[in-house]
Amino acid sequence: MGHRLIADLAMVAHFAFLAYMAVGGFLAWRWPRTILLHIATTAYGLLNVIVGWPCPLTSVERWGRDQAGEATLPASGFIDHYLAGVIYPEGAETWARLALAALVVISWVGFALFRPPRTAGRLGA
Repeated sequence: MGHRLIADLAMVAHFAFLAYMAVGGFLAWRWPRTILLHIATTAYGLLNVIVGWPCPLTSVERWGRDQAGEATLPASGFIDHYLAGVIYPEGAETWARLALAALVVISWVGFALFRPPRTAGRLGA
């Protein structure tokens, strides 16, 4: 039971990370201080795609499922297992990545254009 919980929590954290990467720039319109976290999240995701780093959350989920006696994630990983064919059609990974990149760029442009101006005495507000 405990290992399955670890695997499920890793899966939820993974979904939360990807959701934040998609919409975190829009959240920064309301909470400007979060833009640095969003930039870091997006940079990590981009490097993960370019360099092909293994995601630690995927490793934790695989370990938890294996220890619980369940089938682990396939070698292709979390995104191919949970998102491909569900959130976007099979084989459309490039288009999904481009759509995500466009969403991030739009959120950052909006952040630059629409964020409230800083006032004296309110650093980072």
